[in-house]
Amino acid sequence: MASTTPSRPSSINPALDASQPMIEWWSQQCMQGLTPVTRLQLAWMECACEMLQQEARFFAALSAAGEQLNHCYETHGADPQKMQECYEEIAREVADQHMKRLKHVATLPQEFRRRIWEEL
Repeated sequence: MASTTPSRPSSINPALDASQPMIEWWSQQCMQGLTPVTRLQLAWMECACEMLQQEARFFAALSAAGEQLNHCYETHGADPQKMQECYEEIAREVADQHMKRLKHVATLPQEFRRRIWEEL
């Protein structure tokens, strides 16, 4: 009586059939080696993204300072005392933003190292 289960079609190349387990093993080993590298790249990209976000916040603060300076020229352009006060306020705000930026940049190497160790 004939079997009703479908049989595996015979391959034209028996060498390919014989080497198939080795090819599967090699592809598994290759993929396992790529996973840590991918994680490290992801940690690096997250740190780079945070740095770019910080730079965007700093540029937004510079833009706001420029708008404030323009407003000072429009409202206090003829009064040197008021212009000086306005300049000093804007300079303080920009300096504060720059200090926040520098503090964030100073912590990035430690944050990057921490993320790498977490991935390892």
